[in-house]
Amino acid sequence: MPLSEAELLEAVRAGDRVALATLVERHAPAVYRFAAKMCRQAEDAEDVLQETLLSAARHLGDFRGDSQLTTWLYTVARSFCIKRRRTSKFAPSETVSLEHSLEASVLASPERSPEQAASERETALELDRALAELEPEQREVLWLRDVEGLSAQEVSTVVDASVAAVKSRLHRARVALRAKLAQEPAPPPGAAGACPDAAESFSRHLEGEIGTEECRAMEEHLARCAHCRTACESLRHTLELCRASRVGVVPSPIQDKIRRALGALTGPDPRASR
Repeated sequence: MPLSEAELLEAVRAGDRVALATLVERHAPAVYRFAAKMCRQAEDAEDVLQETLLSAARHLGDFRGDSQLTTWLYTVARSFCIKRRRTSKFAPSETVSLEHSLEASVLASPERSPEQAASERETALELDRALAELEPEQREVLWLRDVEGLSAQEVSTVVDASVAAVKSRLHRARVALRAKLAQEPAPPPGAAGACPDAAESFSRHLEGEIGTEECRAMEEHLARCAHCRTACESLRHTLELCRASRVGVVPSPIQDKIRRALGALTGPDPRASR
């Protein structure tokens, strides 16, 4: 039976290199997904992944569990992503960093027909393109909350913002992403204010921010307004796509590079001689 994270951390503190390598490899895909979405450049994402995992290898022995290990790793990765953006001379080019990982994840499943695989891959790429158009502050909170499944409190720790600020960014990000995927035209003149913002209200409902009376009023409105019903269903579908997009393996060449770097840092992995 695989060791738990707590058991692996205890072994790491005792100097176990195998436990260190196991922890690093276990969390590498999540860090890579986050770096790819925030950096938008494959090379930058690879560098951020390596920098984050090497930093973790150096400091895991001092990690005392004040937060979840994943939260700590995302915080470290985010700091490296920000440094990349600040030092870059050019704006990131539009790169679908996870395209090959998405393709591998979809096509590897024997349950999917070629047609299903092609459709799912195109949907995943459409979602990736829409995410790329969000502001970085919105994209990071949506990715951490709706794809990786962190709590709002954990996201606030990663991005160093209040829970209220995180939720505000999250609502805007969800609404914007839904509109981009739906490719909705601008509302006609005079339409603004005719209905409540159903998508944002639904997002607030998901975060437990709507009271009983407001919820009842919204349900009554949705019962008679097809437009707002469609908006809520569209947002629900968007969030389902987000949850389903939690794929992306670390390419083998990058895995090899990380293992070599870890070996230089801690010595050869004892598993290599088994």
